[in-house]
This record gives sequence, structure tokens and C-alpha cells, in this order.
Amino acid sequence: MIPAHYNLNLKTLAVPGAGVARVPHLAALLPDVARIDTRAVPPADADGIAGWGFKQTAARARALAAAKGLPYIALEDGFLRSIGLGEAGAPPLSIVADDLGIYYDARQPSRIEALIEEGGWQTPELLDRAARAMARIVETGLSKTNSAPRLDPAVLPATDRKRILVVDQTAGDASIAGGLAGPETFGTMVAIARREHPDAEVVVRRHPAVAAGLKKGAIPAAALAGVTLLDVDARAADILDRVDAVYVATSLLGFEALIRGLPVRCFGMPFYAGWGATQDEIAVVRRTARRSAVEIFAAAFLLYARYVDPISGRPTTLEATIERLVAWREVADANAGPVAAIGFKPWKRAATRNLLASPRQALSFHGSIAAAAARARASGGRVMIWSGKESQAMSAELAACGAPVLRMEDGFLRSRGLGSDFHLPASVVVDDLGIYYDRHRPSRLEAILDGADMPSELLARAATLRRRLVAAGLSKYNVGRVPSFPPAGDRFRLLVVGQVEDDRSIERGTADIRTNLGLVEAARRDHPAAWIAYKPHPDVEAGNRVGAIPADRLAGLVDHVATDADIAACLGAVDGLATMTSLAGFEALLRGLRVWTYGGPFYAGWGLTEDALALPRRTRRLSLDALVAGTLILYPRYIHPPTRLPCTVEEVVDWLAANADQPVSRRSRWLRGLAATLARTPPARF
Repeated sequence: MIPAHYNLNLKTLAVPGAGVARVPHLAALLPDVARIDTRAVPPADADGIAGWGFKQTAARARALAAAKGLPYIALEDGFLRSIGLGEAGAPPLSIVADDLGIYYDARQPSRIEALIEEGGWQTPELLDRAARAMARIVETGLSKTNSAPRLDPAVLPATDRKRILVVDQTAGDASIAGGLAGPETFGTMVAIARREHPDAEVVVRRHPAVAAGLKKGAIPAAALAGVTLLDVDARAADILDRVDAVYVATSLLGFEALIRGLPVRCFGMPFYAGWGATQDEIAVVRRTARRSAVEIFAAAFLLYARYVDPISGRPTTLEATIERLVAWREVADANAGPVAAIGFKPWKRAATRNLLASPRQALSFHGSIAAAAARARASGGRVMIWSGKESQAMSAELAACGAPVLRMEDGFLRSRGLGSDFHLPASVVVDDLGIYYDRHRPSRLEAILDGADMPSELLARAATLRRRLVAAGLSKYNVGRVPSFPPAGDRFRLLVVGQVEDDRSIERGTADIRTNLGLVEAARRDHPAAWIAYKPHPDVEAGNRVGAIPADRLAGLVDHVATDADIAACLGAVDGLATMTSLAGFEALLRGLRVWTYGGPFYAGWGLTEDALALPRRTRRLSLDALVAGTLILYPRYIHPPTRLPCTVEEVVDWLAANADQPVSRRSRWLRGLAATLARTPPARF
């Protein structure tokens, strides 16, 4: 919600710059604008013209506004922007829209300056909200772009000496002149830090673009003698945790230090200076109010900045944006580093790039384990295999390859359509221990289920998710029609679900019963009085995989064959389910059904199923919601198919429940998958 005293209240905002017009969800970021017109020539009814800040690229928009006597609205990235850099294509989750100036230019008034100076908005509720959000940012170590890795502790080891951090910037940055500083300011900062703290360690933090050799720093080389030069890309929060005071010209890093309670000395005039919260070398006569760090934060992050939900495309809050960035950074960190992949069909590679996207990720595809292992060893990376393609011989080769091994497999809420029909997954699992369907060795999922902390908040989330899945009738593939089962009278109704017989989950998850016919025979033997329906696997029915049972072999064993049937609908019509290792057993548990397992699926052995095989590693007794939490929340990775962005399981459920991407003809599916492969679509940036 835009505060009343900072509401643009425009009917038609002209955005003549093509770059600005391409900002995703611009209308949601400007909810106080009735209409946005992106034509190169502003319409006659425009009552404002927007451009990107006061940079040279916005000169035409500013000139148009001046010529027409209209207000110029300066748009800029917000203070919590993204995971990656805008230059790399990461879209902003936050912007500011300034109708007076822009926050980094103290040469003229700006809307944020007016908010801080005038005040009147400081209610206890707003300041409490600001304090809590500020504490959460400090706790999580978020900053503007959040793509940097953790700081190696050896770079700034523990010391008894005082540390003064001097923050460099890129030469010529607009915020330097806008903040009333100049090239000479930076050498002066270093000199004063040395003079006033002769016994301290002076640390100069290079801008990441300077450290990468992309830009020139503002601190002259002659001023760097005798300082500790920090020229590695690392999280600002980690650096600030290791210093005692911060000297800046106009860098936003000074504000990040301020909200952490560090003394900040400003040699320029950034938006957060001049209010008494920092030690200032210069002054702006317009800034007369005395404000605390919490008040400045509230003005900047709650009143000035605007936020958008990148999945729904709707306006959102600072708090939701914080949690989104925390989750995205976890994904980016997990995906960081070189990965040499094998066993991925060409049509799966585009989706894999998205599912493993990270600003620090380097993914390559190889035709053999030897080639992938050589790449991983040379780069200090990992080998990743599509688990379904792994044979026993390959397992031995992977064990001896000399590099860490990851295994990827489809997630448990996959798509609307079959993988064998080229429908790309909305979720995968990436396992660094084994893989969830292999009962012979531990997996990351088994480790989660056996030992992860399951706080009440997580269990409550899992319970809500479980109810949502059941109410929406969702399953892994979400294909098939609602079945019409004949009456069973008062007999116990048992559903037996078939599988793909050459699937790795059969090879690695079963023992004596390894075929669909063997499963049906065992189910009839153990439930002689039951009414039994058999449901073939969708891939088998489609003719894409093996496992069909001839009709004459089923006669006398089952009472009904449910063909082209939606599994969720089938589960709603029975009392129990029998399976070797099928995910349908997990989906049956979600619906409160009894489940008999004849193999070792991931959900067996925890006290929730009746199991034919012993699973001695699984000693923990789980509640159903703990099983759901580990299986659907903690273990998989999710991607939102329409946006190709990392998302939550709940957002995938919403997408599936909305009947998005309904299956079409198999040929159309194949062509769509082929087109995506040939296009080599780059991964979405976040």
C-alpha cells in the first residue's frame, strides 16, 4: 500500500524508454498509476513521464517532461533488489518512484528526503514493523543484490586490533557526484582513517565490479599502501561482522552498517546521512530533522520503496520480499559452483539449467562419466547424473570418479502431463547421498526424515499443504479421467497400482516382487476377500514404457482395470492401496488410506504403512505431517513453469490446481519440447 503522502496519483504515466518499459510487473510496482503508456511518443493525456533515474539514458524522458511541463518520475532499483545483478538480467523485486528527485542525488530535494524531513508518519505500529524488518535483514544478511558468496574467514581472521572499513566505489558512479563527493574524497577517507586510528587495521573494500576487473575503483592506487585490500566478492554482512567502524562516501554499504549498529562516518551525503544517525563531514541545509536508524529505515524500505511478488505479479510487502530473497539465496547457494552433468536428454537440458540456476553456477553437459569427472576434478566441481539413467556399472564408475556426485530425479509434484511426453518438470530432487527410491543405501530424503528438526510451524505448514493437495485432487502427473468404478458392495476396496517395470525405482527399491503381475498376485493372496482394482502406470498405458499385463493374466485376479484414470480420483474411490514402490502410496497416505508396500519406497518404514520388507535404517516414528514436511517441503526444489523462477511448493500447487498447461496432443507436446531444446533458452535470472 502506498502511503497517502507519497501517492503518485497519476491517471496516465508515459514511459517512453524501451528499457524501462521492459521492467517486469511495472504496473504492479506502480499501483498508484491508473495507466502506463509505453509508446515512444507520450500520449496527449499523460500527466507524468517516467525514466530510469537521472542517468544519461533517461535524458530524453526528462527533456520530454520539461517540454510538456509534466512531472518527471525517476524510477530506480529498490534497496532489496534481487539475487543476481541487473546487468546480468535479474529483474528487480523492488523499485523506488521519486516525483521530486532521486535518493542518491543530494544536490536537489528527493521524495525520501521529504519523507524523512517532514515526518508525521512515525506511528508506533509502523516503527515496530520497521524494527522487526530491519532485524530480519540483519539476521539474514540480505543486501541489495545478494549474489556474493560467504566470506572466507581466513580473509579477515579474528583479531584483537580495531578494524576500520573504508568502502571504495566505482569511479564515476552517479551517486558520488550526487552525494556531493568527488574523486578526492576517497583518498581523504583512507588518510583520515590512518591518522585517527594509527593502531587499527584499515581495510579497504573494493567494489565487486572493480575486483572482477570490470570497472576502475575510486580510491587511487597510491592511497592503498599499508591497508588490507579486500578485493574478493563476498557478502557485505560477513564483512561488516568483522569490523568496528565504517567510512563511506555514499555507498549503500554504509546504511547496511548503520542498521547493524556500527558507527558510520560519511564523507559524502547519501540519503541516510544528515539526520544525526551518522557522523557527517558535510551538510545539506535542507536536512534539519534528527532521525534514528529505525526511522530512516522505515522511510526508505516501507514508505519509499515498492515491492512486487515475482510469481503472482502482484504488489507485495517488504516482509514477503525479505523471505522470498532468503529462499532464493538458499537456492542460489545450493546451485553454486561447477556441475558436470551426464544422462540428460537434450530436451531436459533447458529445464535443468533453470532448476540449477544461480549467479555463481556453471553447468555443462557431457556424454560420459569419464568426461564429466575430468571436468569436475579440474574445476573443483561436482558430477551430476539423471538418476534414472544410472546402471550398476555406472554406479561403480561414479564411486571411483574422484569427485562429489549428485543425483537428480523428478520431484513428487511434477507437471500436468508425462515426462515421457516431453512435459518439463516443475520440481526435481537433487540428492548428495543417494536417491530417494534406492532402499539399499541412505538418501538425503531418508536423512531428513530420520533426523531433521520438525518445528511446529513447519508441521502446520505441512498440514495445510496436505489438505490443499487433497482438496485440489493433485498427484505427480495429473493426467487421466475420473474413473467409473463398478459397485463393490461391502467388500474392502483395494487399488493396486502398476509401475514401469524397467524403472530404477523397481530395480533399487524392490526384492522378490519386481513385476506388476507379481504385485497383483501378492495383493490377491494377501487380500482374498477384497474388491481389487488395478491401475496401470500412465507411461505404460501410453505405450512409452514397459510393464503391461495381458488381459487374460489379470482375469480372476482383479475385479476391475482402471484405464486412463486419474490417480487422485481413483484414491477417492477406494479404502486402501497396494504397491511396490509407487508414489501413489504416498498420495494414498495423504488421503488417510491404508497402504501396503511390497518394496521399500521412501514413505515406508516410518510407522505409517504396512510393509512386506524390513527397513532397519528407518527407526524414527513419523507423523503424517512430518512425512509431508520432509518429502514435499524440505527435500525437493521447485520452479514456477510460467516464470521459470524458483518458487515454493504451495505456488506449484496453485499453478497445478489452476489447470495451467493442460496436456495437448502428444505430437504437440513433442514439438514444444523440441522447440525449447533448439532455442537453448537461457535460464531465468533471479
